[in-house]
Amino acid sequence: MSKSYDAKTPRWEAIKGGTFFLLLGIFLLAATPLSSVAGESASSKKPLEKSFPNSEKCKRCHLRVFEEWEASAQSRSIVTAPFRVTLDQFLASTDEKDHAMCFRCHAPHILEYGDHLSRFIKEVQSKDPQMDGVGCPQCHLIQDVDMKSHPPIPTFQLGTTIFGGYDKAAQNLAHQSQKLDLYRESKFCVTCHDSLPKTSSSAKDLPGWLGSWEKTKAESSGKPCQTCHMPEAIDESANGEKVRKVANHSFPGRFGKVRAEAVTLDFTTEATAATSQVQVSIQSLVPHNLPLPHPGWSRVVVDLSIFGKNLKRVYNEQRFYERIFGNAEGKESVFDFEAKNVLHDTLLKPEEMRIEVFTFPTPQDAPSMDVVVTLTYAPVHGPQDFLDKVEQGAALGKKDKAFQSVQIAQKKMNVPLKK
Repeated sequence: MSKSYDAKTPRWEAIKGGTFFLLLGIFLLAATPLSSVAGESASSKKPLEKSFPNSEKCKRCHLRVFEEWEASAQSRSIVTAPFRVTLDQFLASTDEKDHAMCFRCHAPHILEYGDHLSRFIKEVQSKDPQMDGVGCPQCHLIQDVDMKSHPPIPTFQLGTTIFGGYDKAAQNLAHQSQKLDLYRESKFCVTCHDSLPKTSSSAKDLPGWLGSWEKTKAESSGKPCQTCHMPEAIDESANGEKVRKVANHSFPGRFGKVRAEAVTLDFTTEATAATSQVQVSIQSLVPHNLPLPHPGWSRVVVDLSIFGKNLKRVYNEQRFYERIFGNAEGKESVFDFEAKNVLHDTLLKPEEMRIEVFTFPTPQDAPSMDVVVTLTYAPVHGPQDFLDKVEQGAALGKKDKAFQSVQIAQKKMNVPLKK
């Protein structure tokens, strides 16, 4: 997270008169120093907790950043019931041998501590993992990204240097800070938001999740992923620091306000005595597929509702933007790691304009009709046994976020009808 690199632990800060004031005792993080050697063998590395300390440690100096991250999907990367149930399904798969694959994105420090795989699995299955999946060090210890691999592979430098996207970091006793342009480039994000690793046999011939993001207007005009998903503001990075330009770490997306700017929605109507037609235009404003087809149950719903006399709904039709995978038996699957091919793909492509035409019986005995077009992110769907396991594993059951639809855009119009 590109703001939290200025200071994670106690620091000395210059104040009036050139004197120094001790903000926090240096012993707060004394128990969790980072390893200073990149690429160490598993036997010579320091314990996992010391190379990748819990983000709670960063909270002591980066309260604002921590609170944003804590509210984000990243902080729940190995916590949610859908992930836990999906991981169990993946581990039970007879086709996949690389049981660390899911963690490469949901807990990327597995790349450095592959010999701890059983612990990673147990942490998830406990339903109350004590380690972070995607926390501060999992992002801010990345020094480089290999774009030649599929998907791109991050290179960690396990040491006392914290990397980020801003320069002039405040001096501190907790860690060194280094600015890297990487943290302002889309390739930093696509390490996890591209597709399954090629080590997965099911991923070798499947299209990526993002679509042709490299060729979009946004990317070519210098607007990387961070522009929308880590919008800048003026605030403090470390507690008590002078306010300056910083990046948001709540990573707005499906559950953030950025979704309201994902598309423009409009429609026209044409009514006759017998039939009516609504032509809906949907312009994607995002430089990637909408929705991203991972997980495989991701779906955007285009809903048309027509209300006639006394506001009674007289017609409803839904269309789905999704990618449907086929497994080895040719049956539909919401698990992309089971996919052998794509059976159906209606994803809204990067920056695409889509026209949907709906034809329906004109409401009778009504002076007008109300037309309501709504775009939503659909709740989790799939085989009933999968949904039952998610419900049973979620603390809130069917009230869990996974079962809630999220509105993207809506437009309404009252249309007079000819007598």
